[in-house]
Amino acid sequence: MVVDDSAVVRGLITRMLEDAADVQVVTSVPNGDAAVRALDRYDIEVVLLDIEMPVMDGMTALPLMLNKRPDLKVIMASTLTLHNADISLRALELGAVDYIPKPTATRELSGGQDFKRELLEKVVTLGAVLRRSGARRPAPQPARPGAAPARTPFQRPALGGGRASLLSPTAPIQLRQHKIEFPDIIAIGSSTGGPQALFKVLGDLRSGMPPKQPIIITQHMPATFTTILAEHITRVTGWPAKEAQDGEVLRGGNVYIAPGGFHMLVESKGVEQVLRVIDGPPENFCKPAVDPMFRSVAKVYGRRALAVILTGMGSDGAKGGAVLVEAGGTVIAQDEETAVVWGMPGTAAQAGICSAVLPLPEIGAYIKKVAARQ
Repeated sequence: MVVDDSAVVRGLITRMLEDAADVQVVTSVPNGDAAVRALDRYDIEVVLLDIEMPVMDGMTALPLMLNKRPDLKVIMASTLTLHNADISLRALELGAVDYIPKPTATRELSGGQDFKRELLEKVVTLGAVLRRSGARRPAPQPARPGAAPARTPFQRPALGGGRASLLSPTAPIQLRQHKIEFPDIIAIGSSTGGPQALFKVLGDLRSGMPPKQPIIITQHMPATFTTILAEHITRVTGWPAKEAQDGEVLRGGNVYIAPGGFHMLVESKGVEQVLRVIDGPPENFCKPAVDPMFRSVAKVYGRRALAVILTGMGSDGAKGGAVLVEAGGTVIAQDEETAVVWGMPGTAAQAGICSAVLPLPEIGAYIKKVAARQ
């Protein structure tokens, strides 16, 4: 379901989605009230929900929709402003699973291939996650005038060759057996579902005696959103968090977030370690990306590095994690049961580079055991 107060935007997004063979837009509505009522008429799996609408806005509608359909996958859609980024992150705290920034102009929306690719990937993957979970099975859809018949359930994982976000649950996971060194840095990579996972892990780390190492995080997010993410981390978990700045010296007990649109690396400068914020090409279609961060951590810290891969689409982090493991460092990943999408952590787990694959509630305790000698 597409929810937006602009009929033009609803039409453009509907056409984008139905270009994909496995996507059917069963209805599109102009406000949150109509969206809530539509859940009584249609068996909807994924909702693209605008924030600012008349009658009922997206934030008011979100909890009402999730109360009716707890398994519903809701993607917040908003233009790229500080205000909307803040609202989108608050929506994730309330149960939305992802967000997507809308282009500010209709011509950018209709011609933006990056937006279309990201939109299709999120919708297809989240729909497949819901079906694969077995939480519910699609019921027949009421036909719209002139609409094609409802399609049968699909299992296709994601768009784009080599970017599969769903992995075989039967594939074996071979944990790496090695002596885990006391780390001098904790590096975390995350994407879809990442903000919620970060709040949980960092909140658990903050309780009691928190680790004293610097924590660096690459979360797949656009510019503006990463600024707000740092503020939310501080508010929700108590960690002093900020967007990284080029040349900034790493200090223990602080959290540094890769800025949207830039890669964040670590390098040695004399006896200190500093952050580098670079405008390099995207990796794994992402910028910031986890792989370059992990590679730089491997080069600077070697075996005294702990890397964590949390929920997210795609495979970002696996190749960089392999480099870090080759240097003697440690990689752990979130398990399939607790990940919103077991793409990034699943790829790393099935590559055999992880020393542990853990449910989200256990990751903070594991990091403390390794990093705080608890």
